[in-house]
Amino acid sequence: MALGSAVLVAVSNNLVHCALWLVVTLGALAGCYLLLAAEFLAWVQVLIYLGAVVVLLLFALMLTRAPTGTVADLTSSNRILAALTAAAAAGVLIVSFAAGFGGTRIQIDSGDIGNAEALGSTLFGSWVLGFEVLSVLLLAALIGAIVLSRRQERD
Repeated sequence: MALGSAVLVAVSNNLVHCALWLVVTLGALAGCYLLLAAEFLAWVQVLIYLGAVVVLLLFALMLTRAPTGTVADLTSSNRILAALTAAAAAGVLIVSFAAGFGGTRIQIDSGDIGNAEALGSTLFGSWVLGFEVLSVLLLAALIGAIVLSRRQERD
């Protein structure tokens, strides 16, 4: 269900329908987290992505008066070529991940799966550099969005 609704997010012509299919996709992903016994991650998925990101996306669509239907300038006749390119790229990624990580086995303690304490110690322990780089990248994107919106107001 998650994969099918994700495909519908990508191919739907109406932006509001894309946002609603995104709700289904993120909800199905939260269900996958529940099946993996990661209750904390499932609730974070629901609260942050379903509760905040999708609502922000819908407000942005409504406030900017973006065209919600099919726009002739944005549609292209290269859909088949784009689909073949995406399938080839996905195939290359799958093969490279399978070759690189296919034989890797990780020993997991069953008590730590989905635990907020284990997630925090992993995130701020062994992955602290990646976490900090991501936070700087998000800060740069936020500053860039502010600068771009200020330039448009002056023009």
